[in-house]
Amino acid sequence: MEITRMQPEGLVVSPAFSHVAVVPAGATTIYLGGQNGVDAAGALVSDDVAEQAVRALDNAAVALAAAGASLADVVHWSVLVVADADLGAAYGAIAPRLAQAAAAAGRPPLVTAARVVGLGVPGALIEVSGVAAVVPL
Repeated sequence: MEITRMQPEGLVVSPAFSHVAVVPAGATTIYLGGQNGVDAAGALVSDDVAEQAVRALDNAAVALAAAGASLADVVHWSVLVVADADLGAAYGAIAPRLAQAAAAAGRPPLVTAARVVGLGVPGALIEVSGVAAVVPL
């Protein structure tokens, strides 16, 4: 039993994302709420999008670990970036960890990204959320 991530023929092939994922019956599904670049007290760690991106991913990893999962178990990421923030800097800061997680999973996850006017946390420049699945051993 395993999670199948696919890049079907006829669609663009990317090392950064897959197009379809099939989670088998019996897997535990974990929904990761939006994570921002804030510390444990809820304060923004920086006004720099790259630093916020790293902390948001760190926070996602902590939340996933609490549910028995890791970044490699994420099937689908949603990434929201404030419209005037540097998207390249944000992705550049977290790309190595996402690539490592994708390699551990065997294929990259699905990704949805959007530029937004603002986020719920004042001053936040990025928010990540996702869905993970863990297959029983």
